[in-house]
Amino acid sequence: MEFDGLSGSVAVVGVGTTEFGHLPDRSADDLGCTAFQRALADAGLGVGEVDGLLTMRVSSYETVASRTGVEPKWVAQLPAEGRMTGVAIQTAAMAIAAGAAHTVALVYGNDGRSAGHTYGGTGAAASSAAQGYGTSPSLTLPYGITSPGAFYALMFQRYCDRYGITSEQLAAVARTFRANAARNPGAVFAEPISLADYLEARYIVEPLRLYDYCLINDGGVAMILTSAERARDCAHPAVSILGFAQQGRLRDTDFPPEDFWHGALEAVGRRAYRMAGCDRADVDVLMAYDNFSPNVLFTLEGLGFCAPGEAGAWIQHGRIGLDGELPVNTSGGHLSESYMQGWAINVEGIRQLRRDCGPRQVEDAQIVQYVCAAPVVTSIVYGAPR
Repeated sequence: MEFDGLSGSVAVVGVGTTEFGHLPDRSADDLGCTAFQRALADAGLGVGEVDGLLTMRVSSYETVASRTGVEPKWVAQLPAEGRMTGVAIQTAAMAIAAGAAHTVALVYGNDGRSAGHTYGGTGAAASSAAQGYGTSPSLTLPYGITSPGAFYALMFQRYCDRYGITSEQLAAVARTFRANAARNPGAVFAEPISLADYLEARYIVEPLRLYDYCLINDGGVAMILTSAERARDCAHPAVSILGFAQQGRLRDTDFPPEDFWHGALEAVGRRAYRMAGCDRADVDVLMAYDNFSPNVLFTLEGLGFCAPGEAGAWIQHGRIGLDGELPVNTSGGHLSESYMQGWAINVEGIRQLRRDCGPRQVEDAQIVQYVCAAPVVTSIVYGAPR
């Protein structure tokens, strides 16, 4: 059914990241190209062995190809929104499976902090999402929906009214991810967050506080995908792409979805698990798109790890921590490591499966799932090298 026959036919053989933070002397192209060179070295490949190129948030695929020396026979560039990261990985995997290319480099560069992107209000915009989350900003801006943060705050307010979650419960997301970041030397923020720190932080858009928001920073990420057959000759044991799925929730996107993406998340999870030949109980590490902390709650509920309205209680007492039942965003995620719009947490998942995460390594991780809850919900299921 659908793409089920492609399970395990494509693998990730190289990953590369730059430093994250404030990098004012480097453009998005500089950062993306540096990450590409590191991913290429990680894979043990020469640039001539890459015949496909997919880029996001850099100036153009042409610029990246010119600077790196890639001569692709298949090329694509997708919009900058983070919801497109899962789409990008799926697209590259399908291009390889279809024979359009045998080895694809995915290159992402982000100079959001140095460029002054504010993702809202009248500031610089990196994408259409900065002008409001919906299709008609003119309908939402007069009412204060000037950014994705306002959109999620409105959605979370409805969630609070419906289910009665407390701020103390939500704090577990930011505090857990910051604790994970403390074990990650590449994280932008690693200082612990106490419950008092969280509760005393200012509101950005009530009921969301400072620590509920993702970072704005600079950095680059790259991944190298190839066929399972070619992967055997690369430098590292390959991480298999076992399953993937996407589902648009695009109607009436001027307004937050009343089901908190649950319907689309359930559909995507069901299809990705079926393709991968596993179930959510088999997931050892979850990489959840945490642009705002409530999105982690929505993701857990939509995938069925807990019932609607129960995530606030479910995540307490270390359940999503490194030693918990379901470790989530082991690098610190968008809230503490960096905001690379899903790319860095995909790379973290791959490194977990390669046993490359040092003090934050989840013991014997075999299955990692990436999920993005957004107007286009996506998921990738990765399997450990065999």
